[in-house]
Amino acid sequence: MKKVVLVTGASRGIGRCIAENLAIEGYQVIANYYKSKKEAEGLKEKLQKQGIEIDIMQADLSKKEDAIKLVQFVIEKYKKIDVLINNAGIAQTKLFTEITDQDWKNIMNTNLNSVFYMTQQVVKNMLHYHEGCIINISSIWGMTGASCEVAYSVSKAAIDGLTKALAKELAPSQIRVNSVAPRNDSYRYE
Repeated sequence: MKKVVLVTGASRGIGRCIAENLAIEGYQVIANYYKSKKEAEGLKEKLQKQGIEIDIMQADLSKKEDAIKLVQFVIEKYKKIDVLINNAGIAQTKLFTEITDQDWKNIMNTNLNSVFYMTQQVVKNMLHYHEGCIINISSIWGMTGASCEVAYSVSKAAIDGLTKALAKELAPSQIRVNSVAPRNDSYRYE
């Protein structure tokens, strides 16, 4: 039986590369997207031409109810989730003094709260099986900070903190939790 992998923010960039490569390697991939339906459908079509099937599913993961629906869809169809890759995220370049309350909320809801919502839902399933893997896509800016990207840097630093604490909590249940902090130019896709 194929391992089931749920990748958030999988229609473009790093998420697309991850989803595509895992599907090619033989995993059952569920690729989440929010607004980029055309790109998600393009990924699905590209893989279908190679005889590879993936699921694509729209959800705004900054909303808890959408995260719940996405996880329920996967569990109903495949019974379990072996790997969760939290990749959904947004960035914004703006001086710190110009960040509005809404800017801050949008970045925190998308980059951090989505990781909380998705992970909390998926962990319930993983605990049942006493196994699983959660990979959070962070950023080098979460470790070093970036000028004119304060909100983004804070959201990624928080993901790193969540990852470290949750890894300790879930280790006795054989669930691995890691984060990856790629550089902006460390991925390529067609």
